[in-house]
Amino acid sequence: MNFRELALSQAILDALKVEGYTKPTPIQEAVIPLLLEGKDVMAKAQTGSGKSASFVLPILELLDQRRGEGKKAKIKVLVLTPTRELTLQVAAAFETFGRYLAVKPKAVAIIGGESIGDQLYKVQQGCDVLVATSGRFLEVLSKKQMNLSHIEFLVLDEADKMLNLGFSEELDGILEAIPAERQNLMFSATYPQKILDIASKITQKAVEVSIEDETETVANIKQRVIEVNRDNRGPLLRHLLKQEKYGQVLVFMANKRATDNIAMKFKKYGLSAQSFHGDLDQEERNETLQAFKQKKIQVLFATDIAARGLDIDDIDCVVNFDLPRSPADYIHRIGRTARAGKSGHALSFIDYESMAHFKLIEKRSEVTLKREQIEGFELLGEAPKKVKGPAPVKGKGKSKKDRAREKAAQEAKKN
Repeated sequence: MNFRELALSQAILDALKVEGYTKPTPIQEAVIPLLLEGKDVMAKAQTGSGKSASFVLPILELLDQRRGEGKKAKIKVLVLTPTRELTLQVAAAFETFGRYLAVKPKAVAIIGGESIGDQLYKVQQGCDVLVATSGRFLEVLSKKQMNLSHIEFLVLDEADKMLNLGFSEELDGILEAIPAERQNLMFSATYPQKILDIASKITQKAVEVSIEDETETVANIKQRVIEVNRDNRGPLLRHLLKQEKYGQVLVFMANKRATDNIAMKFKKYGLSAQSFHGDLDQEERNETLQAFKQKKIQVLFATDIAARGLDIDDIDCVVNFDLPRSPADYIHRIGRTARAGKSGHALSFIDYESMAHFKLIEKRSEVTLKREQIEGFELLGEAPKKVKGPAPVKGKGKSKKDRAREKAAQEAKKN
């Protein structure tokens, strides 16, 4: 199938051609016709499957068909995402694919780290598409200076990630602010019960689409697990960069401080390296990503904000310097490589303390990987003996729900 068979206008086809899109991905083939028919869609698809274009293209088509002449743009589309980077990419996609339409669509991104006043001004100047992180959207909404009565499309992108950021508590306020009659589209990599509960609040009539292309993507990734002492991970990574001659490398770290520290060390060794995390202001984040895309930076050390939504096709290798806390995030991390049909590499560093956790990751990811040791960087010492601590005392400490609320509040501030 080609894009012309999906009943898209010539203006959109011209934009696709300029951007190098030759044929639709499976998620695009499945979702675009449904949206053009006016259906609500609940789609299961991984990051990197082409899902953004699967809703951007048909929404642009429908907006163009319904647009009246000479009228000021009104907010017709609301897209909610979990991260600033994905928000900016989706907003840019609407303008990129709509560039040749008779009336170019205007998309505004609403994200944390930038002036709410400036963002509201852009909205009030007239826009067709509002793309936002949910926390910042609610902040802007509280100002009561946006007209949302014309919204025709609601899109939740990477809903499972948004759930981790406290989105279920925010949903009711969002739904109250927009028209009940609208077309709904929800993407999620997984659909646990909590996601299904969210979906039932949004629509009762969604067509379910499931694209099982994750295995094919992972099949293009050469996964390696290397046993190494924690203090030797940095020297080992420098050794591998030199030996394997990787190009663009994305390295996942556990926290922001470690990300800054190791990037600084690698620079001292003459490597082109930079850190990327939530404490950078938005301008720094944008500049860093742009430099990485343009290959001005070879090694990007990042927290998990880089695990989803980064649209970079040329990452040769992903390194789990620190393992992800959630086994589900392992696939999202390594999925940053081997995009657009290319092959890639994924390295995971483990020591005695992280061996059990990696076994859990293997089980959840349905893979079994051979352990390696690199000469000169072998894992030394012995596995620590397990010591049983005192049994937890009921009623002491914060509840699981309280901890989840605190975490959601902290994450919302970052977005």
